[in-house]
Amino acid sequence: MSFSSALFKTWLYRAGAEPLVEALSDLADSGAVFIVDADSQILFWSKSAEKLFGIGAETALGQPCHTVLHCDGEGDPCNLAELRIIKSQGLNVHLPNGVTLPCYRTARAFFDGNGVFVGALEIVRPQTESQPASAGDHDSFHGILTRDPLMREAIAIIRNVAETEVTVLIRGESGTGKEIVAHALHLESPRHFQPFLAINCAALTPSLLESELFGHVKGAFTGAVRHHIGLFQRANGGTLFLDEVAELPLELQAKLLRVLQERNFIPVGGDAAVSVDVRIIAATHRSLREEVKAGRFREDLMYRLRVVPIYLPPLRDRRQDIGLLLWHLIERHNLQGRRRIDAIAPEAMRLLLDYPWPGNVRELQNVVEYAFAVGRGSEMRLEELPPEFREPFGTAAKLPLAGQTGARSGDEAGLIREALAQGGGNLEQAARYAGMSRATFWRKRRKYGL
Repeated sequence: MSFSSALFKTWLYRAGAEPLVEALSDLADSGAVFIVDADSQILFWSKSAEKLFGIGAETALGQPCHTVLHCDGEGDPCNLAELRIIKSQGLNVHLPNGVTLPCYRTARAFFDGNGVFVGALEIVRPQTESQPASAGDHDSFHGILTRDPLMREAIAIIRNVAETEVTVLIRGESGTGKEIVAHALHLESPRHFQPFLAINCAALTPSLLESELFGHVKGAFTGAVRHHIGLFQRANGGTLFLDEVAELPLELQAKLLRVLQERNFIPVGGDAAVSVDVRIIAATHRSLREEVKAGRFREDLMYRLRVVPIYLPPLRDRRQDIGLLLWHLIERHNLQGRRRIDAIAPEAMRLLLDYPWPGNVRELQNVVEYAFAVGRGSEMRLEELPPEFREPFGTAAKLPLAGQTGARSGDEAGLIREALAQGGGNLEQAARYAGMSRATFWRKRRKYGL
């Protein structure tokens, strides 16, 4: 025993057992501390438990632990009487909002003078709170990190499809990593030693896009003072990634279809066909079938592009990956040496898991950069997250997600006006409401003089 028994009992009588337990739990603020009796009913529920799980003491006290946390793990998580001491047991806590929180659990069982189990003290910490998970529990594939079954399925498809020459269409919201997946397809293919070039079809006007894709000859139009070799020629033998292909103007869709069918094209202003050997990988955040129905996309081109469709789930549907990606980004910033983060405050971690992530992985990158820029110290705290995290799920959560029905109603000009009103002046949110890229939204807004 590491203290004087008689003096400690006297001190404990004066100080009180309850304040002592509360003080000890406050010192362990990075983990949820609670006490259960022999029937697993919760007798003490710390403030850190309230912060981590989002469950108040008035809800937890007197309830069986398993009905409050709905936890599961290896063996029986409640079998403390036999296990006596648990050190870093893996545990999944199922929160009331539907989020599953992977945790580490440390527990100590207590027994009376007759050896009868009377209860236990437990500390539960989120797995992502102190250190990143081990390398063996996730897949890493050309910069794609995941534990998610849907993403693992996508990676398996990528590995198989990469060996072929078929055209691939990647579908996913903005920020889900469509270009990273396209590049992975290229790197896994026999074309990996040839160029990989990419273009965002929504970023240029139709005339500039045509010139950039197919090139032009000298004198083809005002300002064409020299020959320009387009992306198709520069990517010959390699891969061309067409991002936001749904934004491709109808007149260019016909020309793209010719390249896919005939493997040749005529540069702008030219009179001779140029033969090329290019693999096309396309991506969009929209449904091409819906675009075909609306008359904005050629049906024959759609079938040519989506020989093999690959769907990338949004980050809000990849809850297991949030902590994994978060720590990957933190460790990358830690290497820069300006600040080192070794822990995440429980309330901050809970909000990061609850947040709907409308900007997906790209937004997560921005959140980490923000925290490193505004914060100090070794723990990422709630106040170091962007302002939207201190609102109820942020303004972005109130807006429909790209491509949802209802977000695109009425005529196009009316949709732009509606999106501007919903976005409150924020063009990023307005574009997302309209189901458009920011560049396309800006161009449409200028078209209608809004």
